[in-house]
Amino acid sequence: MAGYLVEDTRKVTAQRLIEMKQQGKKIAMLTSYDYTMAQLVDQAGIDAILIGDSASNVMAGNATTLPITVDEMIYHARGVVRGVHRALVVCDMPFGSYQVCADDGVRNAIRIMKETGADAVKLEGGIEIVDTIRRIIEAGIPVMGHLGLTPQSVNKFGGYGVRAKEKAEADKLIADAHALEEAGCFAIVLEKIPAALTAQVCAELAVPIIGIGGGPADGQVLVVQDMLGMNQGFSPKFLRRYANLYNVITDAVGHYVADVKQGDFPNEGERY
Repeated sequence: MAGYLVEDTRKVTAQRLIEMKQQGKKIAMLTSYDYTMAQLVDQAGIDAILIGDSASNVMAGNATTLPITVDEMIYHARGVVRGVHRALVVCDMPFGSYQVCADDGVRNAIRIMKETGADAVKLEGGIEIVDTIRRIIEAGIPVMGHLGLTPQSVNKFGGYGVRAKEKAEADKLIADAHALEEAGCFAIVLEKIPAALTAQVCAELAVPIIGIGGGPADGQVLVVQDMLGMNQGFSPKFLRRYANLYNVITDAVGHYVADVKQGDFPNEGERY
């Protein structure tokens, strides 16, 4: 294994993320939506993998996360779980799978866990869904929370702008974060909020805070296709690209097309 990879190869659990915060160790998290990518991400030493409902955008080409279904999330999660040995695997509960009532939430969370082998689920929302979160946790399922910009509420927000810039919304986010911790969430994602607010929540809560567009936190999460530079049209301020796979892939495919059309592939050594 490469030198930058983690030496601790034990399976990461929800409790271990809490221990990492207690020990002052940062948490690295990325999305994955299929077996091949999950294998690569896990082998590179990631602590946690999120099967995000962002699969709706990244894998299916939808404009929002709203269309993706429980069945589709289960399909993606099954492949990811098969490719992972060390990382904690968290599966998003998609829009409509827990908003109607707590019973729906528990039923769908149990189904996701049974049919995928994931380690935990993630829900968007605060005090409004605390009862559902408690019920899911009582069923034995670890829950990660998600506050700030919650993409399932994009129509209510009217877009994907920075959230909690005003005092009233910031105060509610802090109250929501405490409510999620008290309900039993083992970690909380804070998306696209002012960095000072993220710092305050990190200081006040014992559970780890995972940031995305929220400045420094106990950990960070990005969409893997974004940080690998596979998407050229998405360039938010918080995104750091660690590669330019758009050029790598299109160049490789272009060379393949040229070789096929020129009769250079397959050559003498590439045939039976």
